[in-house]
Amino acid sequence: MRRCYSTFVTATKFKSPLNSKHQLLALTDSCKSMDQMKQAHALLVTTGLILHPIPATRLLKLLTLSSFASLPYAQLLFDQIPSPDLFIYNTMIKAHASTTDSSCSSLLIFRSILRDSSLVPNQYTFVFVLKACSQGLGIREGQQVRVYAMKVGLESNVFVTNALIQMYANCGSVDDARMVFDWSAQRDLFSWNLMIGGYVGSGDVIHAKELFDAMPERDVVSWSTMIAGLVQVGCLIEALELFREMLQTGPKPNEFTLTSVLAACANLVALDQGKWIHVYIDKVGIKMIEQLLASLIDMYAKCGEIELASNVFHGEAGTRKTVWPWNAMIGGFAMHGLSHEAIDLFEQMKMKSIGPNKITFVALLNACSHGKLVEEGKWYFKSMSSCHGIEPEIEHYGCMVDLLGRAGLLKEAEEIILAMPMAPDAVIWGALLGACRIHRDTEMGDRIAKAIKELDPYHVGCHVLLANMYSSSGRWKEAKAVREKIESGGTKKTPGCSSIELNGVFHQFLVGDRSHPQTKQIYLFLDEMTMKLKLAGYVPELREVLLDIDDEEDKETALSRHSEKLAIAFGLINTEHGTPIRIVKNLRVCQDCHQAIKFISKVYEREIIVRDRIRFHHFRNGQCSCRDYW
Repeated sequence: MRRCYSTFVTATKFKSPLNSKHQLLALTDSCKSMDQMKQAHALLVTTGLILHPIPATRLLKLLTLSSFASLPYAQLLFDQIPSPDLFIYNTMIKAHASTTDSSCSSLLIFRSILRDSSLVPNQYTFVFVLKACSQGLGIREGQQVRVYAMKVGLESNVFVTNALIQMYANCGSVDDARMVFDWSAQRDLFSWNLMIGGYVGSGDVIHAKELFDAMPERDVVSWSTMIAGLVQVGCLIEALELFREMLQTGPKPNEFTLTSVLAACANLVALDQGKWIHVYIDKVGIKMIEQLLASLIDMYAKCGEIELASNVFHGEAGTRKTVWPWNAMIGGFAMHGLSHEAIDLFEQMKMKSIGPNKITFVALLNACSHGKLVEEGKWYFKSMSSCHGIEPEIEHYGCMVDLLGRAGLLKEAEEIILAMPMAPDAVIWGALLGACRIHRDTEMGDRIAKAIKELDPYHVGCHVLLANMYSSSGRWKEAKAVREKIESGGTKKTPGCSSIELNGVFHQFLVGDRSHPQTKQIYLFLDEMTMKLKLAGYVPELREVLLDIDDEEDKETALSRHSEKLAIAFGLINTEHGTPIRIVKNLRVCQDCHQAIKFISKVYEREIIVRDRIRFHHFRNGQCSCRDYW
């Protein structure tokens, strides 16, 4: 390289006009490192060619877009150019706009253009500076830029319009974005996609769907954005229905579409549909990006097939260098109570020099919590900052409170909360309140409840926990008072709901539900099942009755009508002997249901897989994978 440069140094005078094929420019384009770029820069300075806009632009392009890009060096070079043209200005605005920390510099450079009477900003100028506003500056600066776009007659330009829509949407002003969209004289497919994305980002899937339905044409981005929005707000069945429509009438789904659809399958425990998508990925040859791989692992794990999740991980993740598939697998092990497997995988991850992130430690600490690995959890929590430079956030402190609380170390859990560097919220106090209920420490529960009332008087979940704790202790008056306060506040507690998939159709059951077409058959089966369980040794856990009922028989009847028992009865009636039954419960499984399902698995010789709000329970032959610790 030095020999090449010395050859060019001798040619210090160029009599012919500068053009893009000049040898020195070609040499500039061939730079592969910062050192080579600096030597090329030095040659351009010594030859005087740096004063020409073409070589200066080439250098700026290297400094802002190459693998060895250096924005500070690019800014120094830009400041040395005596009369930069508009293209050079735009290059620098674009470079700063791509970096949140230096987005303010984009606006400063834009103001320099406005002060130069010889320059008039073009559509690219406004697109780049509006991107800077959406990245880090804000809506006020964006509105000022919009005024200048109007002055030069570019507000109606489709590129500038799209940049305005994106800026308003990213700044959280979706209504302003919609006004720009409605008033725009020109719209392209990108305009529609941006507006749908703005609604999805704000959680407004109703307006997003209305706009989606009105689109003159749709591409894969339109469909993927809409499906992702439905998944984001929990409209999972609707997301799968839209995906089926896409397969019939829309474009071919891509890896981002399937990532969202797999998330819907995971949360619905739609294993058959998830398996179909896996086959589709292999058959069509969809690119297995890291997010898609992580979603596939997560789907199998959340559908109760942890072995299939592990097979996918070991078949694909070995060549991957990102943390996402590893997080999915560690999280999968954690939710299935395979705590030691989660820890082993984390250690393998470190050996492969794959750096953990905050999500990794949430999954790892959850694994320790579900396995009652208190000392291991404490060590990993301390190692976050000491070994990995990751400062614990409130989610990690919540995991530690859960770990200590489940293990009965309530005082230590409370000390963790009081020592946190951030103010505790109602959620983290609620985790300790839940532990007080499990271990029946009503004294501490009363004290924690007062702290929660001061922080968030209308936090329904915590008040429900408190009422349930009072009910379990027979303190019916206090329980009634808390429930009345919940109702007077205009809010309602989330009802217990269990769902089961049968032949692609989801059946949902509430406590005491009688809305299902097979209600009569289900309740007759429940009565028969209860008798068989009692003969096998099952004794109802009457303390789990949360209503003030005097009659023991009525209490047993109330317990037998819990939503998970209804879903299991439906599954036993409608599936072949030996078929595993999978149900999803939106709340924590109560102790009575947990005990009853163990007996059901033995009496009816069925594997029953229950995913509750906390974790998975695999019931086989009268035993549960959680070993009665959940």
